Amino acid sequence: MTEIDLTARLTQAETIARLAGSLAHDHFRRRDGLAIETKRSLTDMVSNADREVETLIREKLQSAFPTDAMLGEEYGHTPGESGLTWVVDPIDGTAPFLNGLPGWCVSIGLMDDSCTPLLGAVFAPALGEMFLGARGCGASLNGQQIHVTRRFDLSSGLLGLGGNDRVPPARLGQLHGELAAEGIAWVRYGSGALMLAYVAAGRLVGYCEPRMSLWDCLAAYALIEAAGGKVLPFSPAALQGAPFGVMGTTAADYDRLKALTRFEALDWENGTGS
Repeated sequence: MTEIDLTARLTQAETIARLAGSLAHDHFRRRDGLAIETKRSLTDMVSNADREVETLIREKLQSAFPTDAMLGEEYGHTPGESGLTWVVDPIDGTAPFLNGLPGWCVSIGLMDDSCTPLLGAVFAPALGEMFLGARGCGASLNGQQIHVTRRFDLSSGLLGLGGNDRVPPARLGQLHGELAAEGIAWVRYGSGALMLAYVAAGRLVGYCEPRMSLWDCLAAYALIEAAGGKVLPFSPAALQGAPFGVMGTTAADYDRLKALTRFEALDWENGTGS
C-alpha cells in the first residue's frame, strides 16, 4: 500500500460526518414520524434514518475514495483495492436517538489491512461536539487538542460500561459485581462510540463492553490511540461482523482493566465469554 495522507482523509471524514450529522439531526427533530424496525430484540432498533444516513456517507466516501473498501452497520461490507477500509456507524445510539436523548453520534473510521485504526471522526450533532483524531496527528474536540486523563485513574475517575442482548445476563451481572468490588464507579450513556470518544477527551478513564461490532468502535479506537490511550486489539474476523470485547483506556490503567474484564480469556461458545 502506498503512503497515504491521513490529514487530508481526516478533513474529508470531518466534512462527511458533518453532512451526515445534519441529516441525522433533521430526522432526530422529526423522530416521531420515523418508521422503526427491530433486529435481534425489541431494544435493538433501526429506523429509516439510520439507512439514509449510511447511504449518504457511503456515497460521499465512494466518490472521494473509489478504491477503498467500506463496512457499515446497515449495508455491510463492500470490497476495495487500496488496502484501506472505511468503517461506518451512521447513528450509534439508535435507542437514545429514537427516545429523544442527545447521547448518539455519527461514527466514521478508517483502518488498514492489518486492522490498525488510522483515523476517526465521531460527531454528536445534538451536543455540538466533533471529535477528530488520526495516527501520529493527535486528537481534538471542536478544534481543541485533547488527551486521555492525566488526573484520574480507575479508582478515582469514571469508567464507561456498555452491554447488550448479545451478552448473557449472568455475565453482565458478574462484570458489574467485580467492578463494584474493586471500588470502580461506572456510568452508561447509550452510545458506545461516544463513550469511547469521551475516553479520548479525558472525561472517562476507560470504557469497556463485552460484545461490540467493529463499526461501533473503530473510529473511537483511533481517537483514543491518537489521544495517548490504549485499546484492546481485535481480529480480522471483525470485518465479517463477528462481535468482540471492546476496551479503551489510559495506558496506565490498561493492564488493570484488562485483567478485570478478561475479555480475551472467556468462552463465548459456552455462553460464558466476553
